[in-house]
Amino acid sequence: MKKRFSIFFSMLIVMSMFLAACSGGDSASGDKDKKKKDVPQEMKVNINSEPFSLHPGLANDATSGGVLLQTFEGLTRIDKDGKPQPAMAEDIQPSDDLTQYTFKLRDAKWTNGDPVTAHDFVYAWRWALDPANESQYAYQLYYVKGGQAINEGKAKPETLGVEAKDDKTLVVTLENPTPYFLELTAFYTYFPVNEKVATENPNWYTDAGDAYVSNGPFKMTEWAHQDKIVIEKNEDYWDADAVSLTKVEMYMINDPNTELSMFDNGELDWAGSPFGTLPTDALKQLKDAGNLNIKPIAGTYWYKFQTEKPPLNNKNIRKALAYAINRQAIVENITQGGQVPAMAIVPPSMNKENEKGYFKDNDVEKAKEFLAEGLKELGYSDVSELPAITLSYNTSEAHQKIAQAIQDMWKKNLGVEVTLDNAEWAVYIDKMHKGDYMIGRMGWLGDFNDPINFLEIYRDKLGGNNDTFWENAEYKQLLIDSQKEGDANKRLEMLKQAEAIFMDEMPAAPIYFYTNVWVKKDNLKGVVVSGLGDVQLKWAKFE
Repeated sequence: MKKRFSIFFSMLIVMSMFLAACSGGDSASGDKDKKKKDVPQEMKVNINSEPFSLHPGLANDATSGGVLLQTFEGLTRIDKDGKPQPAMAEDIQPSDDLTQYTFKLRDAKWTNGDPVTAHDFVYAWRWALDPANESQYAYQLYYVKGGQAINEGKAKPETLGVEAKDDKTLVVTLENPTPYFLELTAFYTYFPVNEKVATENPNWYTDAGDAYVSNGPFKMTEWAHQDKIVIEKNEDYWDADAVSLTKVEMYMINDPNTELSMFDNGELDWAGSPFGTLPTDALKQLKDAGNLNIKPIAGTYWYKFQTEKPPLNNKNIRKALAYAINRQAIVENITQGGQVPAMAIVPPSMNKENEKGYFKDNDVEKAKEFLAEGLKELGYSDVSELPAITLSYNTSEAHQKIAQAIQDMWKKNLGVEVTLDNAEWAVYIDKMHKGDYMIGRMGWLGDFNDPINFLEIYRDKLGGNNDTFWENAEYKQLLIDSQKEGDANKRLEMLKQAEAIFMDEMPAAPIYFYTNVWVKKDNLKGVVVSGLGDVQLKWAKFE
């Protein structure tokens, strides 16, 4: 009986193989496609810390921007090739002189079902410029006519050069022709805000829930403060068919070793920048194993000086400290991610001459000359008489190692004693903006591909991100005049002149030009990391 059953069973197997063969490749292909579709489209990353703010008009850091670029969308969106493309706007008509743009909005919805209207853009831009709201990035809207006057309290928000002709037509008038304006409209300060929701609930942006409405590829469904943010695919997004990920969990773990361990254990799909941070001690091993992705980006790591606090109110003291740093040693022995020593503030991708920069790295002899001159100007006979100096940084293994190394360099090369101080990101950035520091670690990733994006930070003493409180009339005028210069070569030369002034005054000391370094799951595709260092998940998927 068993033998007969065995023969019968064997015949069934042969018959099934024959039928499968007769059916050609369709069945195998179908199974393969089904398997492909069955791959869970849920991503897990680490973003290090609590975002500063998830209000587009208040955000001013890469962590907040990394969330907002997924949950919101502006008139344009930077595509996979780094070019601005119509997004909330389906049609864009510039005037002949490029001082006015007419945007026709597509049919799009907020996550609560409300239509996205031109009025939402008008509301959001006026809100960000209102000085009462203390938007650090308000100056990004100075390109719009009347923006600066409004932000300085000299004009009413209603005078801003932006008008909703109707629900679907937005007309924007600029102060001057701005060749990169359509890149700006993809930046989060230019994102719309649901006027109805924000008017009814001024705190709409502080938690996940019904009040937190957005218009991007993803919507925020959970925000456990200091712990985790969860975003899910927005099925009402106008281009939802292009979005594959159904869910992204963003953890807030400020320990690079834990982040890499979670990746190794399969608890994260991506470790490292632009989301999180890899431990510097692991970079060489990851690189040797061929697992490390390295991408140069338009960004500068620098130390800002609070120029109103002695002895940092003296430019020669600032220059002494800047020249006495061995940047090559830092990038080779600490950061180890292909970073390039920076002796300028504008990245080489925007100005190739800055590969060399304005001074020699680790020029200790010149630093000593500046120190001697600075001591003389301040009336001190010896370096020991300098007021106490504190170097601050936000909590991070890499920032700590860099600060300790530079602390030793300043002690060894100049005899300058420096005390270190660190704080968690939210506390740290608030102290920086208030000027409650002496020397502070910060970095800048380009918001758009033009040198002025790095230079305009320091244009105004009380400008949103100018934590140095430095201002120079000639520098400021060069930037203002460059905005009106139609000749591209002449404009670039004016920006170079401005940077030369900055490097002579040294309100901030550049350390290195950034790279993004990361590891990821092999089957995770389509994550777009731009040359500016930001990241988009709209096209990401697991294969």
